[in-house]
Formats: sequence, C-alpha cells, structure tokens
Amino acid sequence: YNLIPSLTARENVALVTEITGNPMRPEEALELVGLKDRISHFPAQLSGGEQQRVAIARAVAKRPEVMLCDEPTGALDSKTGMLVLEALMQTNRELGTTTAIITHNAPIQALAHRVLRFADGRISEVSVNQRRLSPAEIEW
Repeated sequence: YNLIPSLTARENVALVTEITGNPMRPEEALELVGLKDRISHFPAQLSGGEQQRVAIARAVAKRPEVMLCDEPTGALDSKTGMLVLEALMQTNRELGTTTAIITHNAPIQALAHRVLRFADGRISEVSVNQRRLSPAEIEW
C-alpha cells in the first residue's frame, strides 16, 4: 500500500495533504474509513486491511477528481468492505469524485452508476443501473 513504515496512519495521510490544494483533514479521511481509533498507529501495528484503509484515506484526502480503485475490498472482511465502499460512495456523492472500481467481486456492480464488463482485454458489455444499491444492501 506504499505506506511509510516510520510514519503513523495520520502522518501517512498528512503527507499528501501537504502537497494538495484544499485537502481533507487527515483525521476526517481516516474517520471516513473507520480508523479514527488507529490514527496514531504505525503500519506495522495495523492489520493488512487497516493498512489498505489508510491507503484509501490517503487517496480520498486529496479530494481527487478521479479515483481508480483496484480491488478496494480485496483484503477486507464484509463488514469492513461495506465501510470502505460507503466511504468511496460518499466521496463520489459529496466531492463529485468519479470512482472506477476494478473488482472480481460481482455483487459490487450493484453500487455503480455504470458497469463495464471486460473479456479478452476488451469492453464486452456496458450497462447502467437504474437503481443503485447501498453497500449494506448487497449480498457478499
């Protein structure tokens, strides 16, 4: 997740906020991904899933226009996965961030506005969800 081992979760997120215009506070970004209580922990003190969430908080803190998320729930249990997906959806809703989630977890497609399926390296199908589900509504 490219976290700096000698920096706390807060400091790893703050690193990008110092070079970004109008960033989110590191504490706010970490709270969004459910790590408010782990803010002073170093990467070695965090589980793999928690480290993944610090990396997501770091990305969200920049208030990006576009986020490409490769398997954002891959190292997470379903409860934590729902929390991360809700954070990504909230970023989309509140900041207008275009978010592309690349996943093999088919139920996640129900969260999307638009779903692109690939086969043999090409887009094979494009569909639009008339009703998007929330992370709590999808079956894991």
